Amino acid sequence: QVQWVESGGGLVQAGGSLRLSCAASGRTFIGYAMGWFRQAPGKEREFVAGISTSGGSIHYADSVKGRFTISRADAMNTVYLQMNNLKPEDTAVYYCAAGPALTVVVNGAGAWGHGTQVTVSS
Repeated sequence: QVQWVESGGGLVQAGGSLRLSCAASGRTFIGYAMGWFRQAPGKEREFVAGISTSGGSIHYADSVKGRFTISRADAMNTVYLQMNNLKPEDTAVYYCAAGPALTVVVNGAGAWGHGTQVTVSS
């Protein structure tokens, strides 16, 4: 059974950067579309970014376009989320998501990790 383990969260000042990682354990990463979601206190979980199995198709939420970059390293069974120019409204628990296709991931129907906290101070 695959487990998805996020890391890289933390506390950063506004304008700073963080890189989140999500690693697969238990089996190969290849064949999964991957994505990132986030959930702020009192709010619903929302889509942030997604990448197809080949890496050839990528989607971003409008709120993070131009600031966040998703990438995957299949040889390392890892997907990354590079977050630049962070804002206080980016504060949330960030979850890794995986599914058989990008549409599954974007629609929130995939499997989830346990999340990593990102806090951006003003």
